[in-house]
Amino acid sequence: MSDYRRRTSEEVLAQIERLKRARHKIFIGAAAGVGKTYAMLGEAHALQEAGIDVVAGIIDTHGRPETEALLAGIELLPPLEVPQGSIVRRELDVDAVLSRAPDVVLIDELAHQNAPDMRNRKRWQDVQDILAAGINVHSTLNVQHLQSLNDIVTQVTGIRVQETVPDAIVAEATELRLIDLAPEALIERLRQGKVYPPEQTARALDKFFRLGNLTALRELALRTVADQTDDDLGEYRRLHHITDPWPTKDRVLVCVTATELGQALIRRGYRMARRLRGDLLVATVLRPHHMPGHREAQLLDLNLRLAAELGAQIIRAEDADVAKRLVAIANDVGATQIVLGETRRSRLQEIWHGSVIDRILRETHDADVLIVAKPPAAP
Repeated sequence: MSDYRRRTSEEVLAQIERLKRARHKIFIGAAAGVGKTYAMLGEAHALQEAGIDVVAGIIDTHGRPETEALLAGIELLPPLEVPQGSIVRRELDVDAVLSRAPDVVLIDELAHQNAPDMRNRKRWQDVQDILAAGINVHSTLNVQHLQSLNDIVTQVTGIRVQETVPDAIVAEATELRLIDLAPEALIERLRQGKVYPPEQTARALDKFFRLGNLTALRELALRTVADQTDDDLGEYRRLHHITDPWPTKDRVLVCVTATELGQALIRRGYRMARRLRGDLLVATVLRPHHMPGHREAQLLDLNLRLAAELGAQIIRAEDADVAKRLVAIANDVGATQIVLGETRRSRLQEIWHGSVIDRILRETHDADVLIVAKPPAAP
């Protein structure tokens, strides 16, 4: 279970490749109009003042005066103009970016699909080429364009998003910057004509920009950035061989076996996690070659089903040394609270075979341990 292990040669090479690549900063938000492009341009001016060479590769202001005003003083590379039927599309000129070779290039709308016969089908592929050439990129993205969220976004909004970005592009980004705006404030901006032209506003409010939709999308954006931060912290801990858990967020680990007490433990852990606004994890460790009987298998299945219903992350493992594995799991997940049930063994059995609870108490240093008593026998 432990993540703290010697890395394989493939993992080392992948880390070297990441270090060789230029930096990619993504300004991510719940929806159009929260201020991603505005924030990116504002930061660009600060970089210029620090002596960093910044150019705008492609920017879509959507006619918003405040955003257009921030373009003043930033070099804007001419876009490629691609005729398509009765319209002319403005596309990112990747070759112009590579030739100009700035320190940082600003690229709006990472999920954009390019016109036919362009260098790449997708703008995120253009960004990959630019990063590979050693040019740092700042880009923008709405959370609904993440590939893994496509079904969820469709379920929430009733709209199937066609332009998507692979999750790996976001996972490989050097930095995610969340641009957050309360749904009520975004709707007010929309009504004031600060997001879309008046002829599009009524339809947007009726379809995509409903309060429920925006609230759900905002939560998805917050979770995406939080998950990425958690991954970054885990990678840092691995690289620096930090094995002790850091209590950045409460994580309640419930250790269950095939007993009637299991469901009470899980419910107690759920209440603790909810009160602490933390994560609930449920772990069960079986000894190798152990063949549970029908009643035992039935109880374990009931316990794990309850855990799933309560939204717990379930960890199943097999180990001859149950206590050692549970301690390793607690360290791996960064548990801040561990919930155990009172043992069914007699004192003589514990002396002969050793006590799992005693070992966990002795070998766990950075988590609180709660021992839940067995309910009294019925009269």
